[in-house]
Amino acid sequence: MFVHDRVIGRVRVAFTHRHGGVSTGPWSSLNLAAGVRGEADDDHDSAAAVSANLTRLAETFGVSEREVLTMRQVHGRDVVVVGRAAVGAAPPAADGLVTRTPGLVLLARAADCVPVAIADRARGLAGVAHSGRAGTQAGVVTVAVDALRDLGAAELEAWIGPRVCGACYEVPGWMRDQVAAVEPATWSTTRAGTPGLDLAGGVREQLDRAGVVVHDLADERNVCTMECDDFFSHRRQGTRSGRMGVLVQVQP
Repeated sequence: MFVHDRVIGRVRVAFTHRHGGVSTGPWSSLNLAAGVRGEADDDHDSAAAVSANLTRLAETFGVSEREVLTMRQVHGRDVVVVGRAAVGAAPPAADGLVTRTPGLVLLARAADCVPVAIADRARGLAGVAHSGRAGTQAGVVTVAVDALRDLGAAELEAWIGPRVCGACYEVPGWMRDQVAAVEPATWSTTRAGTPGLDLAGGVREQLDRAGVVVHDLADERNVCTMECDDFFSHRRQGTRSGRMGVLVQVQP
């Protein structure tokens, strides 16, 4: 279920892979993306399967599915502060969530985009962010850092999870120029010699500039989602790709 799962001080940080759920077909098996009503069809996983997967995930954190807070991710830079009142409410349109409330589990989904957890392990403050091409260009992780500091965070650390690497993420030349003009560390060339983007490189630089200590799963193992079948990849699978998750929980 997890490619990384650790309790660090007062915060638990976890990243999922694609195994350990009930989804079938191209979404096999721990797909965390929103499903459709009823049974799966040729283009969508079923809502029932996704709900069952979220329930399995919630149980490992000792909470109900309702206490796993998600977002309607829109590839932007909005970050929302959530507390107990968010349980049962409609997910906000955002690409980052932060909290100081113990017990709640925050979830951001990704399949090639960069999933990020950010926490102050001593003070018990934590957040998640989904940083795709647009989110990296807009600096969503820096907004999440600012939101946590507004809540009282001081010594922040971040964990960058499984994502497509810069050697695989091919984009048009104009797009590379546009993103790299804002964040030069994203500039990349693929193995084929074509223009590419290293989104994680850009996220690392943004966190470094914000004074955040960065831990990257790529330093521990091969985590390119496009190259490894243990992960979902929109680039490799197209629109029928599932989604993994980054999760944080302030310990109850």
